[in-house]
Amino acid sequence: MVKKAIFLMMAALLVFTAACSSGGGSEGSSSDGSVNLRIAWWGSDARHEYTQKVIDLYKEKNPNVKIDVEYASFDDYWKKLAPQAAASQLPDIVQMDISYISQYAQNGQLEDLAPYLGNQIKVDDVSENVISTGVINGKQYGVPAGVNVLGFQYDPALLQKAGIDTIPDDMTWETYEELGKQAADKGLFLDGGVAPDIFFHYFLRTKGLSLYNAEGTGLGYDDDKLFVEFFGLMRRMIEQGAAPTPDMVNQTKGIIEESDLVKEKGIGVWQWSNQFVALQQVANRPLAIAPMPGPDMEKGLYMQPSMYWGVTSNSKVKEEAAKFIDFWVNDVEANKLIKGERGVPISGAIKEAIAPELSDATKQVFEFVASMEPKASPMSPPPPVGSPEVISSLADVAEELNFGKITPEQAAETFRKNAESVLANNK
Repeated sequence: MVKKAIFLMMAALLVFTAACSSGGGSEGSSSDGSVNLRIAWWGSDARHEYTQKVIDLYKEKNPNVKIDVEYASFDDYWKKLAPQAAASQLPDIVQMDISYISQYAQNGQLEDLAPYLGNQIKVDDVSENVISTGVINGKQYGVPAGVNVLGFQYDPALLQKAGIDTIPDDMTWETYEELGKQAADKGLFLDGGVAPDIFFHYFLRTKGLSLYNAEGTGLGYDDDKLFVEFFGLMRRMIEQGAAPTPDMVNQTKGIIEESDLVKEKGIGVWQWSNQFVALQQVANRPLAIAPMPGPDMEKGLYMQPSMYWGVTSNSKVKEEAAKFIDFWVNDVEANKLIKGERGVPISGAIKEAIAPELSDATKQVFEFVASMEPKASPMSPPPPVGSPEVISSLADVAEELNFGKITPEQAAETFRKNAESVLANNK
């Protein structure tokens, strides 16, 4: 009830202003056979530019289709989408993040795309592990726009400077800590710290568990010793000088140009594969990508959608919306414009077709993802309703721990209490 009240309040307070649309719901099909589509996404100016080119190409190949576009920064996107959802005036096609897709699906705002798969949307050469990531409670609410995989992105020259020949493919967390000590002895950080929710979830998966339970009503692990083990290690990395302090991290504010790797103070960073190209461009020197630590890396590893395309329940032109998603997935010309910016294409044929068009850095990403895909396990279900609050709580607790204000045991207890309180609303 509280969440519903908040949602309706947002709808009353927020006013949507579209980038290139008059607002309101799609008009659907007209008497002259033309079709009107609305599509919305978030991203940078570069993303907006090439997405518009893809849309123009679609209209060129489908002259009966008119498309209005709406886009914003990530935070503004969700603020703009909320009142549209409350008024049943969502665009026909929406870009969905993994943190929000469950909420929109469970609120009945997304269409089940299962009837369109194999018909309007061809997925013959898409891995089942990939397409199934858009399934929530047995229904296909999203089609991945592209996929990513976690890895360690690093500077081989700085690694050598630290006296380390290579990052072993079978690295364990114990090896990782030892490498950190070696780097610290040479005045270098091994890494720039980790995103708590992403990497703790990966760590739990290597144990056959996950951050959330299958129902989304609680945490997916019972033993807080696992929390203590993982975040205790992260704290030791800071204490040993192998990772930056929270103060240092806060100063950079996630700006790539200010990162330790770019400034040659840190060897690498743990992050998603689609972030490698931007890092490589800013660093402007050769970088490499190594697999995640183990043991049981294969159990922890998964192909995660960078984002999804979804069709909204209020759309009057669902079939045409599905056709556009197919175009995104399977059209070679379109993907030569996209060039994997929203993650590695999910179609095997497309990956092969656009390979000659890619920059060296993008080729590195494609090759790394291809090498990891056979080793990956099915992704855990998308995060449940309330996950943004849980993630925020985990980040706060991890920061307090890293500042030395609380112990790992206290952090584990506080996080469990906060998370279980939020997730209990899903029961």
